[in-house]
Amino acid sequence: MAPQRPRPTSVAVRATRFGAAVASPRPSAPAALVPLYEVPSVASDLYDEIADCPACDLARTRTQTVPGSGPLPCDLMFIGEGPGQREDELGLPFVGRSGQFLDELLASIGRSRRDVYVTNVVKCRPPGNRDPEPSEMAACRGFLDRQIEMAQPKVVATLGRFSMARWFPGERISAIHGQPRTLDGVTVIPMYHPAAALRNGSLRAVMMQDFARINELLKAAS
Repeated sequence: MAPQRPRPTSVAVRATRFGAAVASPRPSAPAALVPLYEVPSVASDLYDEIADCPACDLARTRTQTVPGSGPLPCDLMFIGEGPGQREDELGLPFVGRSGQFLDELLASIGRSRRDVYVTNVVKCRPPGNRDPEPSEMAACRGFLDRQIEMAQPKVVATLGRFSMARWFPGERISAIHGQPRTLDGVTVIPMYHPAAALRNGSLRAVMMQDFARINELLKAAS
């Protein structure tokens, strides 16, 4: 049975790698999210390292780290930008309004969060939901490298320009969204971040159209 992160309660207590207990207050998570707290066995040590990471200033302002959720390995992996307020409270990626739209997008192609691995470029919330800074992304890059290695995905969908830049440096998301490329043996498809569609309603249909390509890409990669 896969190890589990602390169950969502009013106060989450975890043991650090150095043996001390750290309590972090957070609201109770909805019952539907509880399965997402399961930690893949291959990632248990990595999640502990992320939880104890002091590598950048985000470690001083976070409520808790948000390493990722979903099975490892997996066929389909999503990489966003950084946790928001709700994610920082619950310790799970994409559980706020953007996450609700991501769930809707997944349902449109017959999938759910239990089928895919979801993470972000940075594992701690940037204050005020600002964009992650280059130094913060660099501090987390090794974690993301290891997550990708553990996932062994057939398809990676990047959500937003900061995750897109890893594979498509210098390109504009408005020009290349929905256009997959095979890089290092993995199909990578850049997409808008769900938050962009919440701000600009016209992008909802665009994202639905881009998502409609995913099953075709997975089949081609099999």
